[in-house]
Amino acid sequence: MKNICIIAVMAVLFMGCRKVEVAPIPQTISPELTMASTAGIKLQTVFVTSEVAMNIKSDMAQTVTVRIFDIANKVVSRETVNVKAGDNIVKVYTNALPSSAYRIGLFDAKGNQLGITDFNKL
Repeated sequence: MKNICIIAVMAVLFMGCRKVEVAPIPQTISPELTMASTAGIKLQTVFVTSEVAMNIKSDMAQTVTVRIFDIANKVVSRETVNVKAGDNIVKVYTNALPSSAYRIGLFDAKGNQLGITDFNKL
């Protein structure tokens, strides 16, 4: 009886340790976020309250920096994001920004501008 219990416990442990692969779920891109270009940045809407969806499109996997500039062209927010080739949907949270006009830019690791767009924080 003791041997059967040991074999049963070992079988359960062996089955619990097998590798399971999970396939990534493809992202669906809404019409307001689609882009014809191979690289760039596009906001879901230019009128923002607390958050907005953004499509960062890249022609290769890389690390990019998203910078938000105020009306005086001063950087008020900066975030580094790892993107894959193609469309990358991310959220931009703007609760900390006062109501004003802003510019959001996308830059590669060397500081080259990949895209830029404007938005208004309501």
